[in-house]
Amino acid sequence: MTETGKALFERILFVAVTLVLAYLVYLVLAPFLTPLVWAAILAIFFDSWKERFRARTGPTRAALATTLIAAALIITPAVFLLSMLVREMPLLVERLQQASVKAPDQVERIWAIARQRIPVSLPEDPAQLIGQQMQRGLSMLASGAGLALTNIFATLGSLFIFLFALFFLLRDGHELVELLIGLMPLPEHESRRLARETRDLIVASVGAGLAVAAAQGAIGGIAFWLLGIGAAGVWGVVMALSALIPVVGAALVWVPTAAWLMLSGELVRGIVLALVGVLGISMVDNILRPLLLSDKVSANGLVIFIGLLGGASAFGFVGLVVGPVILITAGSLLRMFQER
Repeated sequence: MTETGKALFERILFVAVTLVLAYLVYLVLAPFLTPLVWAAILAIFFDSWKERFRARTGPTRAALATTLIAAALIITPAVFLLSMLVREMPLLVERLQQASVKAPDQVERIWAIARQRIPVSLPEDPAQLIGQQMQRGLSMLASGAGLALTNIFATLGSLFIFLFALFFLLRDGHELVELLIGLMPLPEHESRRLARETRDLIVASVGAGLAVAAAQGAIGGIAFWLLGIGAAGVWGVVMALSALIPVVGAALVWVPTAAWLMLSGELVRGIVLALVGVLGISMVDNILRPLLLSDKVSANGLVIFIGLLGGASAFGFVGLVVGPVILITAGSLLRMFQER
């Protein structure tokens, strides 16, 4: 074998071994990808906090203190919200069951027209259908709660892995970044620029998403409470979580509620809730998010929108952050190659 052939064979063998090892690494990490990705995202988000402690305590203690703060910020609200849900859920279920006993007159009239014009067999009383769906929803809720209790050890394990990884990423994150910059097939200044833009995008996306969700949940919960809608705290939490869903957002909660109030004869309360939803809850996203993202993320709105939808579809909840980051980072790489 000639020297050229031998070098080519060694290069092919090296690439093959690298690909095999990369696949094996993926198999090892696959069960823990979600907590590891969240740990990486929050390590970037809390890096500025860690740097403030580092000047006084050193890298290890700074990473530990930041990890404990992050754990408190995540676990404490979760426990509080869970206790509030447990406290208010019976009231919510009771109100929904009472509403399903007798449908409003407007709903009955619309139902009668629908039964005449739709060539499908429908029950005479719409309350029957509402009751059936209510029972089905309660059954799903009960089964989901049972599944959550069954998987409580898996959840605690994922939480431990997340916090463990978060500590080491906070402590050694800069070394990992330097390693990745050295591996990039780009000049050093371009690699550092790409890393800086990715970091700014993650920090801005996480901060803006949490702020918008909290604001929409607070406005919605207060509106429900002022309008006398039961379990306002539960609905505020649901709206805050729904605000993280692309396209529909918190409208998934307040639109059906406003429609139900109008059909129930509570026209004024329904109109007021609709106005609060359109001018308050929904407008928060259009005002607060651009304000928080200004001068931090320069990307087309369509790219972010597709990134949210595609990321959520491909990676689940964590894809709401990862999806836009992937698309915008890919765009930055293309621009860098074009400039070169």
